[in-house]
Amino acid sequence: MKIVKHIANLGYGSRKQVASMFREGRVTDAQGEVLYADDPVDHDNIRVDGEPLDPPPGLLILLHKPVGYTCSTKDPGRIIYDLLPPRFRLRSPLLSPVGRLDRNTSGMLLMTDDGALLHRIVSPKSKLAKVYEATLAQDLRGDEAALFASGTLMLESEQTPLAPAGLEAIDARHARLTLTEGRYHQVRRMFAAVGNHVEALHRSRIGGLELGDLPAGRWRELDEADLRNLFAAG
Repeated sequence: MKIVKHIANLGYGSRKQVASMFREGRVTDAQGEVLYADDPVDHDNIRVDGEPLDPPPGLLILLHKPVGYTCSTKDPGRIIYDLLPPRFRLRSPLLSPVGRLDRNTSGMLLMTDDGALLHRIVSPKSKLAKVYEATLAQDLRGDEAALFASGTLMLESEQTPLAPAGLEAIDARHARLTLTEGRYHQVRRMFAAVGNHVEALHRSRIGGLELGDLPAGRWRELDEADLRNLFAAG
């Protein structure tokens, strides 16, 4: 790929704008030598205004999504891209959320610009477990774990029962739920089906990868070891 297109695809500007950056001498190699648009050079050896390029295509990040942010590129309120470097929302291919968390749900959100990886993660064949911590409006009845694990629970307006899910009662109004599918507002609808209401919801793990102590609103780039951990439990 031509170096101008490569830099433009990382969100640094249009091809015309990036070409102007070359003419202005703002694109150099790691030693500070000015580069030209047709120079053969590796991604890791390119500098823009003296700074290394953003991560190359194939980027996978873990974001700790706070409550109040929407998994969207366009929304009148706050969106997850507000938490990332501005160039990240301009990348091509788009850096997309892998699945979604609704505005009122916090926790672990993966994002990638690798379409094949995105589909691998969300595919039912991967059977990646997702773990949620739920705060409930009412005490647990005591029969929820057996019902959720039965594979017979039918949600309103659905025609197929849910796959078995695991529930661990932390205390009377706090539960840890493990799912292997991701239907629309599934956790909230599951508790609604047993007469309860989810007041707060947080996703703490996907597959074998945990959110850990990453602060709310922060993100980190994932590496090959993280990717192996992600699928280790799948």
